[in-house]
Amino acid sequence: MKLRRLTDHVKAQNWFAVGLDLVIVVLGVFIGIQVANWNQSQADKRLGRAYVDRLQAELANDLVLRRNLVAYYAAVLASIDRADALLADADGDPQATVIYAYRASEISNARQMRATWDEIVSSGHVGLLPRDLLASGIAAYYESESVRDAFEDLQDSRYRLHVRALIPLTAQKAIRAGCSDVRDAAEQVLGFMADCRLQVPAETLAATAAALRADPQLKGELHYQYSQVFTAWANIRGDVVFLERALAAIKGAPPAVKPAP
Repeated sequence: MKLRRLTDHVKAQNWFAVGLDLVIVVLGVFIGIQVANWNQSQADKRLGRAYVDRLQAELANDLVLRRNLVAYYAAVLASIDRADALLADADGDPQATVIYAYRASEISNARQMRATWDEIVSSGHVGLLPRDLLASGIAAYYESESVRDAFEDLQDSRYRLHVRALIPLTAQKAIRAGCSDVRDAAEQVLGFMADCRLQVPAETLAATAAALRADPQLKGELHYQYSQVFTAWANIRGDVVFLERALAAIKGAPPAVKPAP
């Protein structure tokens, strides 16, 4: 209809009307573009907000698990110290020697929740996230999985393989039953059992403790185990600091960085 009217105006050489029609058409196109841009902007804001809400829930879950792991590996480090002293003491308590030698080899894992981040990256929507969140280092957090790397490094450590080969299966089963990890309903490790009950014959414990002390390589491997566990503890604690900072950026509050234990 507008095109016919414009053609009629041209034929009639009504240039004022032609110009007015062109202005109306251009203005209509401009307004249409602006409305489309506004609608897209609002859609991007809603999508960005949805991403942030999902990331907040996943990062908060990661934070809980990594705080537990920091405490867990701190307990493993303490067990290494205790095992080192007991292995050097010929009169050390056999049960404590076996327990702490075993606990010094303990490891744990917690999978990183990354479904939302992977979706954001694959869809090219990283730019929809708040600048403060991006500046917090979230990309680097997802590029390096400290928990998985620590678990894989410690899983096949020389000390872990060696000490578990020396401790009889009956003793290992008893440790697992009454002196090992505390787990939640989802089987996530929360720490070591505070009340340690070990049902193993005294002669088995004495013979095992003597075998551990007599092994010429075990103490050296225990010392290296300490450095490996400390690295795992420090790296996971670094994740905790990042997660606190990222969640603070989402909430718009300053991060609370706790001192090392």
